Amino acid sequence: MTHPTAADALPDRLWQAVADGDEYAAAGILHKALAEGVHEEALLLDVIAPVQERVGIEWAADRITVAQEHAATAINERIIASLAHSGQAGERRRTDQGRVTVSCIDGEWHALPARLVAEVLRLRGWQVDYLGAQVPTPHLIAHLHRTDPDAILLSGSIPTHLPTAHAAITACRAISVPVLAGGRAFGPEGRYARALGADRWAADARGAAAVLAEGIARPDASAGRHAVDDLPHLDDQEYTLVVQSRSQLVKQTLVDLEDRFPAVRGYSVDQRERTAEDLAHIVDFLATALYVDDPDLFTTFLTWTADILQARNVPAHSLLVGLDILAGQLRDFPRSLNLLQEGAAALDQSTVRPASDPDICA
Repeated sequence: MTHPTAADALPDRLWQAVADGDEYAAAGILHKALAEGVHEEALLLDVIAPVQERVGIEWAADRITVAQEHAATAINERIIASLAHSGQAGERRRTDQGRVTVSCIDGEWHALPARLVAEVLRLRGWQVDYLGAQVPTPHLIAHLHRTDPDAILLSGSIPTHLPTAHAAITACRAISVPVLAGGRAFGPEGRYARALGADRWAADARGAAAVLAEGIARPDASAGRHAVDDLPHLDDQEYTLVVQSRSQLVKQTLVDLEDRFPAVRGYSVDQRERTAEDLAHIVDFLATALYVDDPDLFTTFLTWTADILQARNVPAHSLLVGLDILAGQLRDFPRSLNLLQEGAAALDQSTVRPASDPDICA
């Protein structure tokens, strides 16, 4: 039974220690709770996970800096490691459930969600190969050939990595390793996981454990699949052309912004770099929405970005101007134009909401 403090006092106490950057206090809180009988899984999922989510929310609301966010995440990662080698976890665990690999998609650096999944599965009797962040697909496949696990659990938090995830899913299934996808990158209820061919999807670590307990059939490698088979809309080449012209789209939009907003000409080097980064994110999410053929992916990103800008006292109206400029450059791309129009409509209709980061997964 979960100790009652795991659901109330412990998250607030851990948050305070993490926010203060006090790793020793944070570790002490959880190790004391472990010694008092709170189960390690509860500490991982009911204490550390919500605190990590709060880290993302506080950053999005501009109440903590990027450096503070990174420091807090590092503290949580080290606490997870310390729990894995002490107390209840220090005993030799059974590994009679089978063997699985847990890995982040190539380019995905939000590794903490995958680490939580790995630790929960170990607690439940699985032998886990945890590969961490940003694992190149060829290296992942080589590992799967060597270990032949019962499943590969692919974690992704940033939707712009979905094309890479698709390639990884296809490659894993081609060698008959079933894929269990997880993380916010795969959309509400895992809609993109299904679209990209994953065998199963799970919302969180407990869900992943439940899916594995049911068992996942090995895919038929002889069937063979390609991206165009899963996503026939890619035949129009819009995704490919937008990706290939990304740099020029960003560069030209920045130039045109100077004409629309003369104040941009007076931006410092740092301000111009951040503006270019924001424009690049817009193009990246536009391209990903083209890839999965889902306007919601693009509009959700835009409304979240508007909240972030407002939290930082930047006029969100500049997003609409940027979309209009991009539409002028992409006037011969019907799906792109439709996405840009839907994005502008969503921004027009959106109201000011508390900022929260849709890409933080814990």
